[in-house]
Amino acid sequence: MNETEVTKAESKATYAQIQAYVEEKYGFKVSTLYIAQVKQKLGIIERECYNAPKSEDSRQPKCSPEKEEAIQAALKHFRMI
Repeated sequence: MNETEVTKAESKATYAQIQAYVEEKYGFKVSTLYIAQVKQKLGIIERECYNAPKSEDSRQPKCSPEKEEAIQAALKHFRMI
């Protein structure tokens, strides 16, 4: 393996790192819920949610398209997608 290759563990960014990147680059904050929604939409599921809602019709805020694009850009920046 050479120095330019990135291991799978190195390519994972924490939610805090993603939030900081989005705030610095785009000037607004994103919640961990929005990050989780985007990751799930992209198929990046690391573990089962332990506090999932009991009923399927429970209301949860949805991520706006603007914030979704910013989160996707952050995931690309951190080489997660």
